[in-house]
Amino acid sequence: MTSGTTVIATSDLAKHFGDVQAVAGVDFDVCDGELFGFLGPNGAGKTTTINMLTGLARPDAGVIRIAGIDCSRNPKAAQHLIGVVPDESNLYPELTGFENLSFCAALYGMRQAQREQRARELLGMFGLRDAAERKFAGYSKGMKRKLTIAAGIIHNPRILFLDEPTTGIDVAAARQIRQLIADLSGAGTTVFLTTHYIEEAQRLCSRIAFIVSGRIIRIGTVEQLMRQAEGRHVVEFAVAGGAAGLCAALAGAFSHLQCQALSEGAVRVDSAEPVRIGPVVRFLEDHGGEVAEARKVEPSLEDVFVRVTGIEASAMKREKEKAGASA
Repeated sequence: MTSGTTVIATSDLAKHFGDVQAVAGVDFDVCDGELFGFLGPNGAGKTTTINMLTGLARPDAGVIRIAGIDCSRNPKAAQHLIGVVPDESNLYPELTGFENLSFCAALYGMRQAQREQRARELLGMFGLRDAAERKFAGYSKGMKRKLTIAAGIIHNPRILFLDEPTTGIDVAAARQIRQLIADLSGAGTTVFLTTHYIEEAQRLCSRIAFIVSGRIIRIGTVEQLMRQAEGRHVVEFAVAGGAAGLCAALAGAFSHLQCQALSEGAVRVDSAEPVRIGPVVRFLEDHGGEVAEARKVEPSLEDVFVRVTGIEASAMKREKEKAGASA
């Protein structure tokens, strides 16, 4: 539950890297206790924005206020209020889980007894007590993500920045981390979350911003964003025979349909009017597809994202998974 007090505010925030404008005039605010989602494809400006908000990069223009503190000229002024979980772990592979957390606590000036107590508390909270004396290098990807989040909250920050917390980990670990994020938010921590997984943001966040090419193109509660899908009709077809090619042909023949290849075996169509399933099935089969099933589905935030940005959410997810696999 948010208090309504603004704890993060930006105005005309901008950042260039040479000739590339990574962030271009970004404006938003986040309320105290809010779980705020920041969604966009690779290169959209998500990580650059987080780096400016957390003092790791200085903006070229614009204003940043964290809990009322002007951080535009002094990026480190509010660091004691924030915790940061980067998209790649910044912990030490040669140290144990307990040693990593204790070291992070020492960086925030916590006394030995306090930091050791807090480290053991977090190891228990994150289900890592049995791995406390194991070196971080030997942890699984899911365990590494959990310990990295634990390190980010070792000092009980008021605001937590999470950059792609569930990328590259297994389903069970991702589920555990989503629950941990929800618990932190429920306890009053303000959470700023970037993710490629739109369904994750829809499940967790109270408000969401879509950022593309350094600009925020839509912002609102999940309910407000979902109004973009009101009156839309969505049908998914399970089809064998090259969904991507069939989707392109379908879009050319039925101009009122928005078509998306969800996978090699699935095509989704979206329309402002009811979809006549028979003609679509006949077209797909006439073009070499074998339709096994057609079913109407409720529009999702993913449909809204695709409609607003023109970027296929499945493509966005795949490019991040490739990056995670190569890491």
